[in-house]
Amino acid sequence: MSAALRHDLLTARFLRQTATFFFAWTGLASVVGQLADWVWGLASHSWWAPTVAVVVLAGLPLAFYRSWPRPIEESYDIPRTRICIVKGDLFAQDSHLVIGTCDTFDTAIPDIIERTSVQGIALDRLYNNRIDELDDDLVRALQGAGHPIESVPKDGKTERYALGTVAVVDRSTHKLFFVAYTTMDTNNNAHGTPDGLWTSLNSLWASIYQHSNGRPVSMPVIGGGMSRLSSIVPTQDSIRFTVLSFMFASRHKKICDELRIIVQPAEYERLDRLELQAFLSSLKPS
Repeated sequence: MSAALRHDLLTARFLRQTATFFFAWTGLASVVGQLADWVWGLASHSWWAPTVAVVVLAGLPLAFYRSWPRPIEESYDIPRTRICIVKGDLFAQDSHLVIGTCDTFDTAIPDIIERTSVQGIALDRLYNNRIDELDDDLVRALQGAGHPIESVPKDGKTERYALGTVAVVDRSTHKLFFVAYTTMDTNNNAHGTPDGLWTSLNSLWASIYQHSNGRPVSMPVIGGGMSRLSSIVPTQDSIRFTVLSFMFASRHKKICDELRIIVQPAEYERLDRLELQAFLSSLKPS
């Protein structure tokens, strides 16, 4: 048994759901049994009590099956879309990709951008560490994404764009959505806020609606790393924050067929996965 599954089976939500279903099953079996005995007088037969016991005990495996942890995903009819929370590698997904960045769209590694960040890994995996090629792609993409709002006296790139600016880069079979959700200061430290994140997500959905042609989109958990948001919006809350923003936008107009939030394995192990599944299910119209 994996550590993740063992964690899920010991959560209060799993135990509560299992117990609730089992007691409901027991109550139903008792009511049906009493009615059957009242109509046909079955209690006088020697086989009746063992049969009732077997029926009641059958509720236990059914309760486990009903509550057993499953992949964290939900499909919706209004809007017709799907949300999946997946443990894995963002860059192994067969979909468009979202990559978070700062409002100056800096790319210098490791002096400004951390090599282990999503953007740093993207440079390695998608560009084979060719920074000039990435810079050229970003320059072209930003020409249609708005104008710089000010100049920042710092090392690296100095043109600041509005939070929520999205640079859409074409890479053969898929697109990269570089979304600016943090502000870079004069010391090249990135800072983010929940308000800025919400604004950036709204801009991201609008860009995906315009450029994705409805295809699935994969994104990392937004708000960790150098953005310094992880203490304010931890992983579990960041996922809910992102999903809620996506659903609000999708009810106005369909954004894409599927949104995948890719969680690093170590972070995935710490998630309350049953709670997240319940959250996704709660977003279905009543």
